[in-house]
Amino acid sequence: MNNEIGEERVLLLDPVDRISEILFGLLMAVTIVGSLSIATAGQREVRTMMAAALGCNLAWGLVDAVMYLVRTATERARNHALGKRIAAVEAAKGRELIARALPDALTSIVTADEIEGMRRNLVARPPAEHRALRPRDFLEAFAVFLMVVVATFPVVLPFMLTSDVTEAMRIARAITLAMLFVAGFALGRRAGYARPLLTGLLMAVFGIVLIAAIKALGG
Repeated sequence: MNNEIGEERVLLLDPVDRISEILFGLLMAVTIVGSLSIATAGQREVRTMMAAALGCNLAWGLVDAVMYLVRTATERARNHALGKRIAAVEAAKGRELIARALPDALTSIVTADEIEGMRRNLVARPPAEHRALRPRDFLEAFAVFLMVVVATFPVVLPFMLTSDVTEAMRIARAITLAMLFVAGFALGRRAGYARPLLTGLLMAVFGIVLIAAIKALGG
């Protein structure tokens, strides 16, 4: 029942969402870069590869941003309808609806009195004006788009700075591994793991395996 009652988002996207979008764009870009043949690549092939990486991430960034808006509008409409239903039904049914809507992590620790308090607050408050999308949602969607697109540049930048394709590929792979490690480390810290360094290493290994699988499947 989040994003409806007492909603006040401070950050522009949740940190996990931000890291996930960057990882998505990074993996898309490095997969395209990895398709470049070092043995036969010339300047034309390199330019084609960079254009393909940027174009692909532009397209998927746009798709991801639109889907973010769709998810946000759907969740907000669902929460609004749920709030109105809770306010309209009898107390026992309202408590049941609230309990079912709570995240699993809260279900086991929230008491019956607390659930009843939530129900009373819902009944006492008039339904807020329902808007499927708000200006901030479009700003967040644009941030999603930018994150996917911007993740392309660290991977293709080496090919812009040197004409040695082999060296550029080596640097691009090193940058990719470093970014995967940092993202994994950040996710580990966010999750509260005792050893976020291990999470970073696992993310780097996972990235290598995932990229190999995508290439093997013709991605």
